[in-house]
Amino acid sequence: MNTVATHHPLRVLFLCTGNSARSILCEATLRHWGAGRFEVYSAGSRPAGRVHPDALAQLQRTGIATDGLASKSWDRFAAEGATPVDLVITVCHSAAQEPCPVFFGNFVRAHWGLPDPSHAPGDAADVARAFADTHALITARVRALAAAPVETMDAEALRAAVDAIAEQYPIPAGAAR
Repeated sequence: MNTVATHHPLRVLFLCTGNSARSILCEATLRHWGAGRFEVYSAGSRPAGRVHPDALAQLQRTGIATDGLASKSWDRFAAEGATPVDLVITVCHSAAQEPCPVFFGNFVRAHWGLPDPSHAPGDAADVARAFADTHALITARVRALAAAPVETMDAEALRAAVDAIAEQYPIPAGAAR
C-alpha cells in the first residue's frame, strides 16, 4: 500500500474564497492540534487581503497562536515549483449558494462545508458567537483528523476518513448563513 505522503508531516491546504475567516481558523487549529504531524496552509481564490479580526480574536480566546496568519492567494500553491500538498479541503458552504473554489493537482480532495461567520447578522456579540460556533465545529473536525493514522493511509483511505469526519460533525441545523 502506498501512503499519501512518503514524507512527514502530511501537507494540508484549506481553501475558501476570501481566506479571511474559515480557512484561517482551520489552518491555525490544525497547526495547533496536529503539531508535528501536519504542515498546514490556507489560501483563497479571491483573497480578502486581511484576516478577519473576529477570526483572530476567536483563536486567541481559545489559546491558539495567530502568528504568521495572512490572507493569501492559492496562486502560490499552483505555481511551478510550489510546495506540493497531499490533502486539499474546501470549506465553502454550498447550502448558502456560496461558490466553492476548484483547485487542480495531484492530491486528495475533500469538502468540509462551513457557515461563514463573517456574514453573520446582528451585533458584535452575535458575530462573535457565530465565530465561536464555527470554530467549535472546526475544532471537532480537526481533532478527529489529528487523531487519524494519516501516516499509514493511502489516498482512498485518507479521502474516506476526511469525508467521514465531515459526516460525523455536520453543520448544526439553523447554522446555514
